[in-house]
Amino acid sequence: MSSASPAAAPDTVLVVDFGAQYAQLIARRVREARIYSEIVPSTMPVAEMLARNPKGIILSGGPSSVYAEDAPAIDRALFEAGVPVFGMCYGFQIMATTLGGTVDDNGAREYGRTPLKVTRSGSTLFEGTPDDQSVWMSHGDACSAAPEGFTVTASTDVVPVAAFENDEKKLYGVQYHPEVMHSTHGQQVLEHFLYRGAGIEPTWTTGNVIEEQVALIREQVGDKRAICGLSGGVDSAVAAALVQKAIGDQLTCVYVDHGLMRKGETEQVEKDFVAATGARLVVVDAEKRFLDALAGVSDPETKRKIIGREFIRVFEQAQLEIMQEEGPDVAFLVQGTLYPDVVESGGGTGTANIKSHHNVGGLPDDIEFELVEPLRQLFKDEVRMVGQELGLPDEIVQRQPFPGPGLGIRIVGEVTKDRLDLLREADAIAREELSAAGLDREIWQCPVVLLADVRSVGVQGDGRTYGHPIVLRPVSSEDAMTADWTRMPYDVLAKISTRITNEVADVNRVVLDVTSKPPGTIEWE
Repeated sequence: MSSASPAAAPDTVLVVDFGAQYAQLIARRVREARIYSEIVPSTMPVAEMLARNPKGIILSGGPSSVYAEDAPAIDRALFEAGVPVFGMCYGFQIMATTLGGTVDDNGAREYGRTPLKVTRSGSTLFEGTPDDQSVWMSHGDACSAAPEGFTVTASTDVVPVAAFENDEKKLYGVQYHPEVMHSTHGQQVLEHFLYRGAGIEPTWTTGNVIEEQVALIREQVGDKRAICGLSGGVDSAVAAALVQKAIGDQLTCVYVDHGLMRKGETEQVEKDFVAATGARLVVVDAEKRFLDALAGVSDPETKRKIIGREFIRVFEQAQLEIMQEEGPDVAFLVQGTLYPDVVESGGGTGTANIKSHHNVGGLPDDIEFELVEPLRQLFKDEVRMVGQELGLPDEIVQRQPFPGPGLGIRIVGEVTKDRLDLLREADAIAREELSAAGLDREIWQCPVVLLADVRSVGVQGDGRTYGHPIVLRPVSSEDAMTADWTRMPYDVLAKISTRITNEVADVNRVVLDVTSKPPGTIEWE
């Protein structure tokens, strides 16, 4: 099993991950500045980082103390290579200690919003920003003396060195997190490093992505044929449209109706996607096969692996049928894998496997296709922009994210036809009311979850009931790496709850999930 990786952009910024909660967010912020970025682990040798010819390097934050025995370190050679470097939080402290500055545990802990005083308002990082601004801090140790040759450019009430700069060596650092929205001028400071400190031109666009990927896809596929699994979501649709642009009628799209889709979604995929792209679409009815394979299974990881396995087996059958019609050249499988999928499945920075994804961790080892994954380095908002650039309609591009395993991982417990039908009705009601309230764009997605193995006592029609609870999980996010629960209007919640308990048999309770990510994931399973 293999997949094509995108060629490095001419101007690439590497984000060195020291275990930060926000490493992916840093990469997104750099891309928002129209500069391509990639995340690499702090364990990568500096020589390997430099071999990739980065135009700038950002050192992320992290949970460690620089003085802890097992604290991540960085080779001093990084700071002597002439590549511009920007340290944030832990990255700032590791830069300070490596170059001879002083970081100590003096009790100067700061967490959350903190007033910052800019002491050199015309500096590279802070020019054009207020002398007094609010930033997001999260640190225990603090820098009390900058390395030789550095100018201190900001402080707080308890930290004398909250930012420093060395223009001669193009080394910069801040104690806080400029990448989070709570740092009011954080994006401006980051862009000052990129444009002024590192001298990088903002030339990376979705048009570049399309041009680059079309060339890569043509090179990878050659004169062979590819098939793409349409899931009903924006990721697979954009991936298919991109591959269609690259190889035209060498692509056949296959929609596997595994019986785990939301109400009316199969019909919508057939209508919207074909109308937008003119691609050839084969629909396979595999509901019975999937339900038979999932019978008696409640463990979420096992369900994901079963769905991934059966999905590929259905594709292999589709491949045989297509080959019988068109010849033996169907060798590639197109997938809408995104960067968060790669990171959460342990493939991005050496992080632990949080959950296997239908299009990453759940694939069998004996897969016979070579993978084409043109969106593998993109975040969700970037995928939407690529889709718009390709001319896909809003009905596809703005569709809320939906997991590859479908409703199979929104049923906590065994997956059965009756339970799927119940969940489909509840989900349809929630989507209808969110659309009617105009909340489609405000809410990143709203998983509706059936607690199939839980029963609660209720009263309906003057009688006692013993029904299932339904969970509403409305979340707001930019890229799915972090998320917060959406503060929906009470009247909309009330209408959804009333309709579900009135119209969906065997449901007598609707509850609201108010957990952020982290600590909870967006999906329950």
